[in-house]
Amino acid sequence: MSNSKKSFSFALAMLTALVFVLSACGGGKNSAEEGSPEAGGDSGKTVNLIWYTIGTPQKDVDKVMEEVSKYTKEKINATVTMKMVDWGDYSQKMQVNVASGEPMDILFTASGSGSFDYVQNARKGAFLELDDLLEQYGKDLKNTINPAFLEGSKVDGHNYGIPANKELPQLEAWFFNKSLLDKYNLDIEGVRSLDSLEPLLKTIKEKEPGVTPFAMDKKYIPYVPYDYIIQDLPMAVKLDTTDYKIVNILETPEMQEALKTMHKYYKAGYVAPEAATTGSIEDLKKSGNWLLFRQQTQPLADNMLSASFGYPVVSTPASDAIVTNTSVQGSIMAISANSEYPEKAMEFLNLLNTDPVLRNMIDSGIEGVHYKKVDDKHMENLDESKNYDMPSYSLGNNMLLYLNPNDPDDKWEQFKQFNASGVNSPTLSFNFDSTKVATEMAAVQNVREQFWSSLMTGTVDPEEYLPKAIQKFKEAGLDKVMAEAQAQLDTWKAENNK
Repeated sequence: MSNSKKSFSFALAMLTALVFVLSACGGGKNSAEEGSPEAGGDSGKTVNLIWYTIGTPQKDVDKVMEEVSKYTKEKINATVTMKMVDWGDYSQKMQVNVASGEPMDILFTASGSGSFDYVQNARKGAFLELDDLLEQYGKDLKNTINPAFLEGSKVDGHNYGIPANKELPQLEAWFFNKSLLDKYNLDIEGVRSLDSLEPLLKTIKEKEPGVTPFAMDKKYIPYVPYDYIIQDLPMAVKLDTTDYKIVNILETPEMQEALKTMHKYYKAGYVAPEAATTGSIEDLKKSGNWLLFRQQTQPLADNMLSASFGYPVVSTPASDAIVTNTSVQGSIMAISANSEYPEKAMEFLNLLNTDPVLRNMIDSGIEGVHYKKVDDKHMENLDESKNYDMPSYSLGNNMLLYLNPNDPDDKWEQFKQFNASGVNSPTLSFNFDSTKVATEMAAVQNVREQFWSSLMTGTVDPEEYLPKAIQKFKEAGLDKVMAEAQAQLDTWKAENNK
């Protein structure tokens, strides 16, 4: 989609935000008439919940939702329609849906522009405030999910979504196609930095012309030890900060060196020519025609990806384990501000996050069709799982899931230990309110669309394009946005005795 269309949709969403705020504050028909047929609750009427979620649309999603609906109708008198939107299209589609009033009850959101940013859209009125609904219909959920997720996902003191109970710290990792490592006797011991990848990439480029050495999509950002104030925008605080100074990440020596390395890799043919415009690399991952990619990891992630891809995958850390707003808000299900059945939607989210039968059906499909149980705890994918391969992280409480064949029985205990090991980011729980600089934020977002992906993927030469990008961000008002963010951060720092 063109930049102009993206800008138009963003502006349209901004213009309609007031309508949603007023609707949410007014309570609407559903909130005021709890127990009526229209409101859900205990009316006795079977309602259909429309659920938008992120991920490559799966062939068998309707087939699985038929079985899910049989179960949820019996449990809470509701059926479910799931609408999947592909990775690269999701945020834009949700902006259009919100602006147009498209019927939807539940929708995926997370930190970052590619996931329909949680904090920004909560403040625009896209999501329903859930405090009262949680107390009335979500008590089981509250007793199940790690309280750090519910507390860390509050916006201005209120919950606007239900976070997935999963890994808490953000730990980046390099994932490798083990078959290629073994074939060429490539050693990943000691691989951690971006520069340390070069010998592996060079070998695969020379010996495997049909393989993409470094797989990435347009959302890729080189890792540097900073925490972003808003994900995917160039405002960040260094992880070891003592002064809490917000800097332009593009002006830091760490990012500038990383961009030079990325451009070197791009020129060498290690990165696909179309990386800056690629919405998803899920098909590439399934094909096995890649050497490495980077993403956030969790305990036993190698087993999970190996089971999903159908061939062995191994990994090594690319960062430290840090608890950030991005990790706490990395997977959230919100209830739309214009949901027809908000009470029933919360009943469903409560069930999804506490009922292993429902959670595993939504994650893995139909038993005997898409997977089989190996024992009480373990499952194994069947051939038909290729038609229902879901992103587990986006679908609720992960700690209810069956284990993969090679997972140890104590997998979820390992998760709890991993969660306890994370170090808090200095800006954890600080959420920037951009209301006072809304015009500048829109302009900064437009500049980001023009430069960000091409710089981050190495597609363009940073020697030429980085100064242009920095200047364009300044002209768009980035300095004013950063000054406002710094003032809010300073206030937050004083209030929290940092």
